[in-house]
Amino acid sequence: MIITITPNPALDLTWHVDRLSPGATHRVPAGAARAGGKGLNAARVLHGTGHDVVALTTCGGRTGAEFRGELEASGIPHRLLPVGAATRRSVAIVDDASGEATVLNELGAPLSADEASALAGAAAEAVRTADVVAICGSLPPGFDADALGALVGALTAGGARVVVDTSDSGILAAARAGAHALKPNGEELAAATGHDDPIEGARALIALGARLVLVSLGADGLIVIGERGRPVHARLPSALHGNATGAGDAAVAAIAVELAAGDDLWSDTDAAADARARLARRATAWSASAVLMPLAGELSPDHPALADEVVVTTIDEDRR
Repeated sequence: MIITITPNPALDLTWHVDRLSPGATHRVPAGAARAGGKGLNAARVLHGTGHDVVALTTCGGRTGAEFRGELEASGIPHRLLPVGAATRRSVAIVDDASGEATVLNELGAPLSADEASALAGAAAEAVRTADVVAICGSLPPGFDADALGALVGALTAGGARVVVDTSDSGILAAARAGAHALKPNGEELAAATGHDDPIEGARALIALGARLVLVSLGADGLIVIGERGRPVHARLPSALHGNATGAGDAAVAAIAVELAAGDDLWSDTDAAADARARLARRATAWSASAVLMPLAGELSPDHPALADEVVVTTIDEDRR
């Protein structure tokens, strides 16, 4: 069982335009509204690929009611914790000509002390049935990096494998708490660690206590680095055109699947090296196939074929 935790969910609103012209008025087809946030997007991918998953998050206000209704209609198993403030909104305008998405993310209302405690308690309770827990997205006021670190520590102590996708001080706290895997993008990694080189940045997180780091690099693919062994780089031969909004969330789903398999991803052995290569291939293919879909949380039916196209290479750090 995989559980996704989204501390700061959003009602995702998405519109597609033929070509976005700043300052102009656009006539567009009807937009889409979905229960979103990184953990919800990862849960959609996992549910859609036939994996057992439960999405745990908060919900409140008028937007929360729409959030709840859409999530119930989706069929994704979930548990919603009521909060007093309205669930925030996230607006994405996708330019179909360029494939770029302009995203406006509301910050989200603070969680009260009781609400933050309820979220952490529900997560700790869920570990009784979960093999893997994925904690994804930004942290709302009232649930800070220290709270995240404490939650990661409690979950790992309870026997779950934990993957975290967040930024800033949160990713450092998750590393110090011994997260099994972290998934920053290149910009988030540089901002958190001060290292522009993704391998140096990933090594810094491992030195803090993380066991594996997957760094997503957009069109340049991704890098997977374990505690020991050589890093792995994976990418498609050419970049794909589309909406990259949910690509990182699909990579988190891929990490969760590999962690749930129970393989060693961090040792300096041939078996661990093979496991890291499988993870890199799956994460690259799932991220790329998410780019081909109009909404986050979906994979193109072509993702198995894309996996066959992924080029996986081992990086010799001594020769860099």
